[in-house]
Amino acid sequence: MPNIDTRAPCRAGNPPGARPVLGGFCRWSVLFLLTFPAAVPAATPLILNNGNFYTAADSQPRAEAVVIVEGRITFVGKNTDALRRAPAGARRIDLQGVTVLPGLTDAHAHLGDIGERELTFNLEGTASLEELKNKLRGRATQGNPGDWLFGRGWLESRWTPPAFPTRKDLDAAAADRPVVLRRADGHALVANSLALKRAGIDRNTAAPAGGSILKDAAGEPTGMLIDNAQMMVLRLLPPPTDAERAKALEIGALRSVRLGWTQLQIAGNSFHEVDQICRLYQQGRIKLRLYDAIYGPGPDADRLLSQGPSLHGCGDKLPVRGIKLYIDGALGSRGAALLAPYSDSPASSGLLVNTEATLFPILTQALRRGIQVETHAIGDRGNRIMLDLYERAFAAVPVKQRAVAEPRWRIEHAQILSPADIPRFGRLGVIASMQPSHAIGDLYFAPRRLGPERLAGAYAWHSLLDSGAIVAAGTDAPVEKGDPLIEFYAAVARRSLEGFADANWHLEQRVARAQALKMLSLSGAYAAFQDKERGSIEPGKLADFTVLSGDIMTIPEAQILRTHVLMTIIGGEVVYAAPDAPSHEAVASIAGSPTLQ
Repeated sequence: MPNIDTRAPCRAGNPPGARPVLGGFCRWSVLFLLTFPAAVPAATPLILNNGNFYTAADSQPRAEAVVIVEGRITFVGKNTDALRRAPAGARRIDLQGVTVLPGLTDAHAHLGDIGERELTFNLEGTASLEELKNKLRGRATQGNPGDWLFGRGWLESRWTPPAFPTRKDLDAAAADRPVVLRRADGHALVANSLALKRAGIDRNTAAPAGGSILKDAAGEPTGMLIDNAQMMVLRLLPPPTDAERAKALEIGALRSVRLGWTQLQIAGNSFHEVDQICRLYQQGRIKLRLYDAIYGPGPDADRLLSQGPSLHGCGDKLPVRGIKLYIDGALGSRGAALLAPYSDSPASSGLLVNTEATLFPILTQALRRGIQVETHAIGDRGNRIMLDLYERAFAAVPVKQRAVAEPRWRIEHAQILSPADIPRFGRLGVIASMQPSHAIGDLYFAPRRLGPERLAGAYAWHSLLDSGAIVAAGTDAPVEKGDPLIEFYAAVARRSLEGFADANWHLEQRVARAQALKMLSLSGAYAAFQDKERGSIEPGKLADFTVLSGDIMTIPEAQILRTHVLMTIIGGEVVYAAPDAPSHEAVASIAGSPTLQ
């Protein structure tokens, strides 16, 4: 772990677009005061035995032990057979009966922003408007007078009343500094009066295409800016330095392996950030596997389309083969594009942040160049538009003209679907890249936004799987906490973290635990064209494992959330070990080598 300066200036990143400075200083959570453990080197043959293995492989669903040679699995089976098959000089970790899963994959997250969430004015979990104002008052006393103050993480959906904050609320807490507080989903922000003044936003300001400036009954801006309108303020905030962004990327990766992730799929960034990540790999500061998509449309996406995918970047650690597009906004901020108006805002049906005329040429070029497309689509109208565009592109570029016959294009989120569109995912071969935790948070406010009828197609994992679609699970961190155990619990329980569910939560969309495991492992690998290499525990595959304190495949649902990660193993190397993990005294030679200490 690098030296930590607890008085370093805090900054925050917000994809896509500006990376604003935060006023004041930050304190690093104890969560990140960890180092990589003294580990068995990846080149050393290794046995993991006496384990409770769930392999996610249909041919051999369970096992007791594995053998690892040069970072790959060479044997999966019984303890006695593993000991006989181990090469000379192999070392052994006695797992003492704990549960081992295939290395888990977060199919949708924002790596740098995960780190920056931990380093900045984090408003996650703010329980009321008054608490938000109190936190802002305290924060406004830090830093330099007149500096921009930026925070992120508030969600009004569980406040009483569940109303957006306003510029006047922020003014009451901090009127002498420009303040910008971004909603947790990144699709809306609230700014105080000084920030709006600096941005030149008043009652006569028109919203940009794909954005909205909310106004009160008198026609004055409330301070809420939705989707593309956010950049009117965010563009004014100074970007972080490369060193600050690199630190955030490193902390995001450390947090991810601590939570049991062995791969994170970055849902949009820049080639500049790709270069930063490569340097971190070269310096040994990141162990987490990554898979990358470049934001588009824009110059970086044009570059990728021109040069083609990079499948072996950073020494095979960072494939760059995707373009991340957007079609609409988020449900919570009423930016998701709906086929019919919002039930709680009949004058609005959401926003389209890109046009079909802009996106379609990108899609056809991507097919010819072998570029994977993953598009943010949340509302039923946004999803239908993208399914239509994908289908048109597939027809316009037949298989013989494609660089990759099976493009494995994705829709990110796929939250609200018309029942008629659900079978189209499987039929078109479009992957539904979904985040189960969105359901257990959004369904506190989704009934108000959508009304009861549209909820039947909301967060419809089971229906998608039944129709033959691939569903890859992720977290959308830092929008959500980024914990795989919460995602697994949400997929199988579809209840709040407190165990609550009502008739609006459509419990028939819960999935079996074996399905949830594949959503977090093999399906994520498939979504990255890596299902032959990882995603299940099988001979020949990369030796990636997530080791847990509890058997989440059998324990009561509530106990899933009390389980924790004991070890994260990537390529046969223990990259994280909890204090109660199988101790180094349990790691011994089986061929005369000294015990590993």
